[in-house]
Amino acid sequence: MDATAIWSTRANALTLVRLLLAPAFAAAVLDRAPVFATALFFLAVGTDLADGWVARRYGEETPFGGFADHAADAIFVVTGTAALARTGVLPAPLPWLIAAAFLQYALDSRALTASGLFPSRLGRWNGIAYYVIAAIPIVRDALALVWPGPDLLRALGWALIASTAVSMADRLQTWRRRLRPEAGNPDHRSQ
Repeated sequence: MDATAIWSTRANALTLVRLLLAPAFAAAVLDRAPVFATALFFLAVGTDLADGWVARRYGEETPFGGFADHAADAIFVVTGTAALARTGVLPAPLPWLIAAAFLQYALDSRALTASGLFPSRLGRWNGIAYYVIAAIPIVRDALALVWPGPDLLRALGWALIASTAVSMADRLQTWRRRLRPEAGNPDHRSQ
């Protein structure tokens, strides 16, 4: 299947829309346009909720589609949290750690193989939290609210940094266990 055919599925088109929304979302955050940023954010969430359903409904599930979905999520939240970090709303290390976590996830899951991606429970919750932490300040500002304040947002950002680091350490430990050539280890895969 060529590149045009891969992206021409309904599900992957939705994923592509989310990918294309990422720079516009970041620009809206940087321009301090919270209403526009909020609209873009919820459009991106809508594509994220729809692409998997569309893929299953129309038989368009592929390893590439799963990888593209997760990559679009990562790019969207990394660019959004980077813009929020640039404006001082979130801690600067957060977008870097999100990018590193996704890269680790893609590499140790053998992302483009037929086996697909394997999220950990904590990693799945972190993925949701990345969207939430990006949404809170823009929705707050779009609605002209004062809560949650900047100190709470930064504390939540640091908590998410810690949670991401724990998740990455857990994935690394699991990956190392799979590589050990122990007798009777069902997770061991010969190289």
